[in-house]
Amino acid sequence: MRILFTTVGLPGHFFPLVPLAWACRARGHEVLVATTEDFRPTVLRAGLPACSWSRSGGIADVAATDRVPAGERRFAHGRAFARIARRSLSGAEEVLRSWRPDLVVSERAELAGPIVAAAGGVPRAELHWGAAELPEYRAAWEAEWEAEGGGSPFGAADVVLNPWPPSLRAEYAESHRSIRHVAYNGDASVPGWLVGGRHPRRVCLTFGTLLPHLGSRDIGGLVLPLLRRLGSLDVELVVAIDDRVAATWPALPGHVRHAGRLPLAEVMSTCTATIHHAGQGTSLTALAAACPQVMIPQFDDQFDNAETAAKGGTGIVLLPEETTTEAIYRACRTILESQEHRTAAARIAAEIAAQSSPADVAASLEDRF
Repeated sequence: MRILFTTVGLPGHFFPLVPLAWACRARGHEVLVATTEDFRPTVLRAGLPACSWSRSGGIADVAATDRVPAGERRFAHGRAFARIARRSLSGAEEVLRSWRPDLVVSERAELAGPIVAAAGGVPRAELHWGAAELPEYRAAWEAEWEAEGGGSPFGAADVVLNPWPPSLRAEYAESHRSIRHVAYNGDASVPGWLVGGRHPRRVCLTFGTLLPHLGSRDIGGLVLPLLRRLGSLDVELVVAIDDRVAATWPALPGHVRHAGRLPLAEVMSTCTATIHHAGQGTSLTALAAACPQVMIPQFDDQFDNAETAAKGGTGIVLLPEETTTEAIYRACRTILESQEHRTAAARIAAEIAAQSSPADVAASLEDRF
């Protein structure tokens, strides 16, 4: 088969597609990833063939919505993704016409692929991210297309693949097909001190790939005092963040083992706790590693991800208005001392491990399409 994978230019959206694309290639299928030109190098570094169908579409588009009132932000994000699709549409039509895929696999925010697949009668699969249903996205997409005199440009996918463990899914996602979360962390090398078992007092702190680029959030202003306060817990801290961000910080306390880019899957499997923003990839990587979590969601689906993980007993949520250095310190101390959170995290990790692997899902796509 020829399988076209499509993604907007955001690492957190593309990275979950990578293990499935690899699995499809390993089974002998032709795979091509379509995205924007500015994001194409990221795809190529994943070892996948890539083409571009428009110039840009990712961090800048989402960042432009950051100052929208909180209650309108999800709709604004959905509209941003619709506008990225609009810019990509003519290129997407050309890719579909010239490459002629048998199946289109898109992450849930990428719309150009589903639109041209629907128009061309090509079956499609959607890789779902996040615990939230996000009806605001659909409303924004329909509003964007209605402005041009048309209704919804595409219907439901033929199959929706969902990496969240079934026990944590909301009712709307009960019919989704399970796929095991296999972390892909991009070109992040594994330092020697990470090769080994779980560290008795190691805590990972991360705010993902997007938040450090949003100007309205002073990540350094939150992180630097927190690192000093957490030292009183007698822990070893690792801070997984963009190297360019870490380079702007002053000298860090001695109990900070590392601050910079790190592969989260390898880090979290050695940690006894993690503090993070509740992004899709970070949340699932922590869950798969049986690592209890302190979650500090900032926008959009992160709130639902955090609430979902907390309902599963795996961690504590602090909302933005609750997020102080002292509150995070207390939550982290609770997590480190809590057998209940460790037990719940182990149970969810076992459920994730029992889900169908990307290789199994690739085989099932063959049978279905």
